[in-house]
Amino acid sequence: MPARKASPSASSSAPRATYVALLRGINVGGKNKLPMAELSAMFVGAGCAGVQTYIQSGNVVFEAPAAIADAVPGRIERAIADRFGYRIPVVMRTAGDLAAVVQDNPFLAGGLAGGADPATLHVVFLAGEPDAARLAALDPDRSPPDEMRARGRHLYLRCPEGFARTRITSAYLDATLATTTTVRNWRTVEKLAALASPASRA
Repeated sequence: MPARKASPSASSSAPRATYVALLRGINVGGKNKLPMAELSAMFVGAGCAGVQTYIQSGNVVFEAPAAIADAVPGRIERAIADRFGYRIPVVMRTAGDLAAVVQDNPFLAGGLAGGADPATLHVVFLAGEPDAARLAALDPDRSPPDEMRARGRHLYLRCPEGFARTRITSAYLDATLATTTTVRNWRTVEKLAALASPASRA
C-alpha cells in the first residue's frame, strides 16, 4: 500500500528534523483497529508536519522541532486511548537512526550475496537501551534456529523458519530487557529509512 501524506502543519517556526514513530500492536488480527487517516490527523494535531503513514501496522514519518517530537509519544498514546480506549506504545527514531539501522545489520555484513536472506530478518526497536546485565539475560537458545544480535537500542533477529514461529516475542523481550519493544520486518525497515531520508523529504 502506498504511503499516505497529510497536510503540513505550521504549528512552529523552529527548525525541524525528520522522525519515525513506530506504534505497537495496531490492526493486528482484527484487534486494536486504527484507521491511518485518523492516526495521521493525531500527528498533525500534535504539531507535526509532512506526516506520512506506511502500511497499516503503525509506521509514521513526520517532521517536527525537537521539543514537539519529544512530546509526541505521550500525546499520541493519550489521543489513541481517548479516541479508541486502548493503550498503544509509541517508539521513536530519527531519520539518522533508521539509516544507521539499515547500515549496521550484522546479518548482512559483506553484502547480500554473503549474508542472510533479507526475508528472514527483523529488527526489534527498543524504547530504551538496556544495561549489560539485561542483555546477558537474553537466552540465545530460546528459539532455535533463530538468532539475535544486540546493537544499542536495536535487536536484530534472523528467523529462518518465519517470524510467526519464533519464541522471541515482544512479551519475552519486554520482560527480559525491562523496556518497551516493537518489531518490524526488514523490508519495512528499509522502506521507512527511505521515506525518512533527506532525498525523500526534499
